Amino acid sequence: MLIKVQFEGKKKYIKLEEVSFLDFHSAVQQKFLIPEDTTLKVTDDHGIEVDEDVFPELATNKEMCFIIHTDDELPFAETSKGSTDFSDLTEFGASSNQTEYVTVTTCDLTVLQQGVVEVPSSPSLTDTLSVSSSLSSSDSGSQIIQPLLDSVHARNNIMQILSSKPAGLTVIKEYEETGSLKDSTRRLMVNIIVAHMREKEGRAVSKGAKEFHAFGIVSLFPTLKDPYSKKGYEHFYDIQSNTGFLEWRMKTVQRKSRTSSTSQSRVELKGGPTLLRTVGALDDQRMGDECMEAMSLLHHTTDHDTVFKKMKETFHYRQQILHDPQRSADVLQMFPRFLDVKGLISQDFSLMFGAEVASRFLEKWSTSFKEKVIQEARKLKETALLKRHLKAALKEDSDTTDDPEWDSDMASLFILLHLLTPQPAGRKQPKKISVEEATTHLVKFYKSCQSLDDHLLTTEGNPQPYLLASGTSKAQVSTFYIVMDRKILPCQSCTSLGAFDELFKSHFVFGVKYDDALSSLYTFVQTTVYNIDIGTTEETPKVKELRARLLNKH
Repeated sequence: MLIKVQFEGKKKYIKLEEVSFLDFHSAVQQKFLIPEDTTLKVTDDHGIEVDEDVFPELATNKEMCFIIHTDDELPFAETSKGSTDFSDLTEFGASSNQTEYVTVTTCDLTVLQQGVVEVPSSPSLTDTLSVSSSLSSSDSGSQIIQPLLDSVHARNNIMQILSSKPAGLTVIKEYEETGSLKDSTRRLMVNIIVAHMREKEGRAVSKGAKEFHAFGIVSLFPTLKDPYSKKGYEHFYDIQSNTGFLEWRMKTVQRKSRTSSTSQSRVELKGGPTLLRTVGALDDQRMGDECMEAMSLLHHTTDHDTVFKKMKETFHYRQQILHDPQRSADVLQMFPRFLDVKGLISQDFSLMFGAEVASRFLEKWSTSFKEKVIQEARKLKETALLKRHLKAALKEDSDTTDDPEWDSDMASLFILLHLLTPQPAGRKQPKKISVEEATTHLVKFYKSCQSLDDHLLTTEGNPQPYLLASGTSKAQVSTFYIVMDRKILPCQSCTSLGAFDELFKSHFVFGVKYDDALSSLYTFVQTTVYNIDIGTTEETPKVKELRARLLNKH
């Protein structure tokens, strides 16, 4: 829709997609380059004021021409006689009972005297003087005074914006001291001004407002003006091409805002082993040189009690390292006692969550979950692998003459894998991993007569830990180890449940994410058995469904 508009004797057409009073105001400001903070009044050609409620109906009249007036209370407003009124210039240094003055810089005085802008050799924001507004009575002054006043208005606007922010004062100070702005300071200034415009106008900042602020920047900081461009401020905002530092920053903020609003629609859950936790105050935590001394002692002492004591004293420091991407891979090198002293994983886990949480899996699995998991698995479509696991869990004799299966407790964990079938490792790996393959991500068997180093030579440096069971057979395991990054950590427990308990805890102790193939299993154990990060951990619908079934089963 085309609407006829008149402002200061100039008539132009305004194009609107929808008949909206607010859109009309914004379009008028853009078309006539009216500053954003100027209050506008709209009347018809008879002088009758047009309000928002009647505007849509009047806008449909093709003969209607809307007249735009600026509020009489604003600085530089036109009087009824068409002359410039200085009676309200108090914010620029004028007083109602004194001769009207406007504060200008040396640069502005040059404009008044010569009619051209000459940037002073040493521009200063505080080098000001007063010029009588009576200059406007002369013919030459009347041709110069309005652009000058617009410049002062725009400059003072930018000064007010920057002065209201501590970072903005930094911008002003740098210009005062150097006569220019570094790239980083210029970006800071642009960020502050764009934030102000969005606060004043919302997301849809008018072109007129952006141009007004660009004009204000070069008015406040004359050396930033481009002498080879038409207006001098196009690098901050060019209304013709809609480009410049202000526009680029505006688009960046809008893009981030859209991304943020999209992500906010979905609550991000971050619970689990990689979460940086605030651990309660612990006694005797070593810091600085004392921590380094404790770590040095750990490398040499053979006293078992001293190792546990010094590992406890360096717990906070170790947590800082584990959540530092630059140093987390070196934790076993910095604390090598994990590699030869059993029980240190359990101690760190207890320091994180307390003894009660640390004991939940061993207390609950056999009494509250194992039998229910087996009952749920009986409802599944039977496969040869599931059948073998069920027989082992129930301690029934196997029908095959193959090597014996794992013991009852380990088999019950495999059955949990049947209930929580492994998901694809990622979008780029759509192939679904089998339960049988997933069990090898959980535990591998190695005969005790063979060297553990030989096993490490055949395995990749997988950051996700897994169990290495050593013994004469799967059913007769004598020792468990945790393998992580081709390092072997001895388990304190000799039972499969105890070893799995330590394996699970190692994820939290070393801040390692779950293996993709075992993620649902570990998440179920974390939230449902240990009751860690309930409600803040992302769970699949299958995990939630199984929990509901087991906890509601009597």
